[in-house]
Amino acid sequence: MFWNAMLLALREIRRNVLRSSLTILGIVIGVAAVITMVTIGQGATAQVQADIQKLGTNLLQVFRGQGFGGGGGARSSAAPFTLEDVTAIENDISGVRAVAPSSNSGAQAIYGNANWSTQVTGTSDKYLEVRDWPLASGRNFSESELRAGAAVCMLGDTVKQELFGNQDPIGISIRLGKLSCQVIGLLSVKGQSGFGQNQDDIVVVPLRTLQRRMAGNSDVNAIMVSARDGVSTEKVQADLERLLRERRKIREGAEDDFNVRDLKEVTSAFTNSSKVLTALLGAVAAVSLVVGGVGIMNIMLVSVTERTREIGTRLAVGAMARDVLLQFLVEAVTLAAFGGIIGIALGLSTALLATSAFHVPFVLNLGIVFLSFAFSAAVGIVFGFFPARRAAQLDPIEALRHE
Repeated sequence: MFWNAMLLALREIRRNVLRSSLTILGIVIGVAAVITMVTIGQGATAQVQADIQKLGTNLLQVFRGQGFGGGGGARSSAAPFTLEDVTAIENDISGVRAVAPSSNSGAQAIYGNANWSTQVTGTSDKYLEVRDWPLASGRNFSESELRAGAAVCMLGDTVKQELFGNQDPIGISIRLGKLSCQVIGLLSVKGQSGFGQNQDDIVVVPLRTLQRRMAGNSDVNAIMVSARDGVSTEKVQADLERLLRERRKIREGAEDDFNVRDLKEVTSAFTNSSKVLTALLGAVAAVSLVVGGVGIMNIMLVSVTERTREIGTRLAVGAMARDVLLQFLVEAVTLAAFGGIIGIALGLSTALLATSAFHVPFVLNLGIVFLSFAFSAAVGIVFGFFPARRAAQLDPIEALRHE
């Protein structure tokens, strides 16, 4: 009985190809829109997570002052950190893998006729370990260079390209403002961070070199702490805050004059926001499916009216009401299913093009594909039931009289 109803449905769809195509257009657009929006949203979420992970694994950043990133007026008024603070963190807090002090200064990098305005970061030999940032070539700072504040540096890829192009700069000296320093290493490409910053636009020098020859002070503006794998960053953060409050002599109940930022929390915040936006876009796109269902119901009602005599004939020769109900219900579900299949193909193709254009990963979510198809079939059942029921309840004698 079911297969007979399916054959009748396919025959009717083939008889009115143009009308059937226009009927399922709403379903096609709805399914394609849901899949496209959700796929782009999940790709954007994956991209944000990857970008933030580029800053380092299990990374805690400690800034002086309050607020996100330690910015604002509080940062400039708060006392800087010291190298003794860095040593205390290394020795007194368990679960720490590496600690790197950091101070920054803007400078003009010059080599020959080329120059480039960049950020100079003064730090220790632990900086690359904390940031999970391998060298592309060359070497890290030695202990003697760190103690003496030697005029050596490592270049990010952007600075290397701007000053040297394809030339190997290892062993060559460049100027950073008035400081001449020798290039001893090239950093591997990192790309942009989750905050839109070009991480490759950087020159790394020993901390004492920046303090003595560029900044003219002994300040440490930030401390980066990497927790060991398997160690809770929340516990390390709590220990950090307790230790720094003691060392900075902050009274009980007083507000911290520093800020500890856990990148896992930042990643979670960005991810949750992205998921909410993705769900919202998917819900808006799903409205098209409802509109498509209304279109199916409208056309099925027209079809019942057109085929009233056919229905009456079937009922008169012995067809049961449930047979007529099944015939029209299967026809509605078949239309919706065709729309769902075409919508899936269109949605995945559009999502692939869009993610490529936006430079985000293509994340195939089979769950949303299946859900979209199931929802389109459910739309066919829900919106096809009323016309099918109306056809099944027709009086055979009145149907045969219908013109």
